[in-house]
Amino acid sequence: MTEGKGDLRRGVGALEAFQKSVNALLADLESSPAGKSKVAAQSVSRTALSGQNACFAEADGLYTQYNRVHDSLVTLSKSLGDQIEYLNLGVHAAAVGFDNVDDDTRRRFHQIQTRLGREHERAQDEQRVKPEQNADKQSDAGWAAE
Repeated sequence: MTEGKGDLRRGVGALEAFQKSVNALLADLESSPAGKSKVAAQSVSRTALSGQNACFAEADGLYTQYNRVHDSLVTLSKSLGDQIEYLNLGVHAAAVGFDNVDDDTRRRFHQIQTRLGREHERAQDEQRVKPEQNADKQSDAGWAAE
């Protein structure tokens, strides 16, 4: 192994150090308030904002936005955990050699890869839909201004 500019090591030692960093990051994330289970457990009921069956449009809007953001944070937290585990598995496979990886690790790697691929496709689909929705909102705003 050689040491390059900036004390960057190459080879298995660097991969092992990276793996340790990823493991520490994952442990910190899971034990923090941003951990998957902790984020998913936090929620607000509609009645907490204005009482039961009370007509309060702003509270309804706040509740809707809160749930949208909360769902996005839960999805982000799960995705981040998956990406860290995916990198961890990849670093392990590179360190021991891809031919020496057990079937369970390969299966887990491919499961995560498939799930992340689906999430990426879903995000791209949402990005295609959003410009159309924004165009509709702008045309509605133009009509209201007339």
